[in-house]
Formats: sequence, C-alpha cells, structure tokens
Amino acid sequence: MNRSTGQGGRRREVFQAFLLLGLTSFGGPVAHLGYFRHEFVTRRHWLGERDYADLVALCQFLPGPASSQVGFALGLLRAGPWGAALAWLAFTLPSALALVAFALGASLFDGPVGAGLIHGLKVAAVAIVAHAVWGMAMGLCPDRRRAGIALAAVFTVVLMGGPLGQVVAILMGVLAGLALCRADGDDAPRVPLALPVSHRAGGLALVAFLALLGGLPLLAFATASPTLDLLDAFYRAGALVFGGGHVVLPLLEAEVVQSGWVSSDAFLAGYGAAQAVPGPLFTFAAYLGSLPGIGPGAGQGAALALVAIFVPGLLLLVAVIPFWNTLRHWAGVQSAMRGANAAVVGILGVALYDPVWTGGILGPEQFALALAGFLLLVCWQLPAWAVVGLLAVSGILVAP
Repeated sequence: MNRSTGQGGRRREVFQAFLLLGLTSFGGPVAHLGYFRHEFVTRRHWLGERDYADLVALCQFLPGPASSQVGFALGLLRAGPWGAALAWLAFTLPSALALVAFALGASLFDGPVGAGLIHGLKVAAVAIVAHAVWGMAMGLCPDRRRAGIALAAVFTVVLMGGPLGQVVAILMGVLAGLALCRADGDDAPRVPLALPVSHRAGGLALVAFLALLGGLPLLAFATASPTLDLLDAFYRAGALVFGGGHVVLPLLEAEVVQSGWVSSDAFLAGYGAAQAVPGPLFTFAAYLGSLPGIGPGAGQGAALALVAIFVPGLLLLVAVIPFWNTLRHWAGVQSAMRGANAAVVGILGVALYDPVWTGGILGPEQFALALAGFLLLVCWQLPAWAVVGLLAVSGILVAP
C-alpha cells in the first residue's frame, strides 16, 4: 500500500468515526470527552490514557469548545491536517444541519415518543460519563496524592462554580503536581505525539488569531457589511469564551439579542433545540446564523456563523501544539501534568453530577437504566454508540 492510499484510508477512518460520534454524542462537552476516550483510547488505541488526558488538560486551558478542540487534535494525530478538518466537519455537521432545519421550521422531537428518546439519551450520557470518570480515575489517580488532588479539584469547582472554578482547579493541580508528584516513577516514557504542526505554522496561527480578532471589528465598522458584522460577532464570541459549551450563551445573547438582530424568544427556542441534538453546543451558531436579520441568513449565514465561532479556538490550539508537544516531555512539566490530569478527573466527577446526573436521573427507573448502560460498557464492553441507541429507545419506557 503506498503512502497516499494509506493516508486516504486514515482520512476515511477519521471521517467515519467522527460522523458516528456526531450522530450519537449526546450530553454536552463532558460526555463528548467520555465518548472520545472510549472510542479512541480504549477501542481504537490511537493514543494512550495519559496522552489523551494531556490533550484534555491542554484544551481546558484554551478559549473555545474543549471537546471539539480535542476531536480536532485527534484527527490531526491520526491523519494530519486533512484528518483534523474532517474530524471537525464530521463531528459538527449533524447537529448543525438539525439546528438549521429547526430554524427553517422543521418540527423535531415533538410528541411523547420524541420526548422519551431525548430523555433516554440524557440517561445514556450518565452511563458514558460515569464510565469515563471511572476509567480515567483508575489510570490517572493511582495513589493517595493524586486522589487527593482530584478531591481538592472537586471542592474547588463546587465552591467557586463556573469556568473560573475549573481553571483554578487545574492551576492548583499543576502546582500540587510540581510539589507532590515529582518522585512518581509509574509513568512510562512518553513517545512524542505525531502532531504535524511546525513552529512556523503555530506562529502563523497565532498571528491569524490576533489579526482576525482585531481586524474584523475595524472592517465591519468601515464597510457596514452585514456579513462582516456576523463574522465579527461570532468570531469574538468564540475567541473570548473560557469553558466552552454553555458559557458561550451569554456572549451570543449579548451579540445577537441585545443588538436587536434576534428576539429573545427565538434565541431561547434555538437554545432548547440545541439541547436535543448531539454534537457540540457551539453549533447553536448555525441556528442563529440561519435566521433572517443576521447577515445573509439561511444556509450561507449558518455556514459563516458556524465557521466563525469555531475558528478562534482551533487557531489557538494549532498555535500552542508545537511548544506543548516539546515541553510535555520535560520532567518538571510531566509532574505538573500529573497534577493537572488528576484535577481533570475531579472536574469530570463534578460534571457527572451536575449537569449530567441532575439532567438525566429523575427517579429510580432512570437510575436503573443508567446503571445497566454503565455495566454494558464496563462488563460487556459494548461500543458507546450501541449503548446510546439501546438507552435512547429504553428512555421511551421510563420517561417521567
């Protein structure tokens, strides 16, 4: 098999894997990280547990949608720049198309059957995230020190709340790792991840990020172009959000509702629909961009808004990858990453309770169904998509 054929096969593999995830990954960004871990660490062995945890910790630090950034990096690792682009496209497209259809008047998920399916998907997210937390805790918190760091992260996030609490928890984990985890010898030597981004490409990505952040407002003001207004608003929202997911909503509300482009009712209706579709919550931008009154509207507006909100986070990821892939092999940085990864386990544990558990488990029937899904993943080792399908259908029977 020649190199081009091999690369073509890997690109197809990336697209197919992420398309399936884009169709089935319900539950928000924390659940997405659980799906990714099951699919690419446990099942496909694209990378190891600690390498995956390093990627998650890195993306938690950066502005933008953390789960989409992790998916982008996984595609880059497997099939280069084209793989990264295909991973993002396949994971993002299903929910974006569903939300555009909703904006154009399609009635999705109406009636008791649809409501039951949606509730079953929420229960499935509980099983997926619980499985991810369990597996990551076994690998990343094998001793009392790192278990203590994870517990401290839980209290930090609970007491502080919001994305600030998550960032502070990871920073505390870094400091604790430097102080407490230097003597650990349980980490095997790390092989550099094959992330094909040069220092020059990383520098260009950073320049592009800053140029767009500063240049789009000036161009929009100078030209009074509705299209540039749209690009500026959604790019700024994607560039300034830390924590991803629901954190972007107030930024978008300020850009499109307070500006008078979209009514509050239309905004809230789209947000409700975004909870009923798989994939990243940032695809809410496709719904907003397709509405009349924002830029060109319809399909063109949806595509522009979708790209604009994702681009800044992906540019920042490309900008830091060359330096991160070098630094992570230094002894001090490895100690820091041990602490950060333990903190990530604690953060995921908090998210398992709220919003994943509180949104899906409303009674003993839902608890039993989530436990069944967890056992199917752990004991029978069913693929995540199969468990999601089974629990979605079963949700019709146990919906409140």
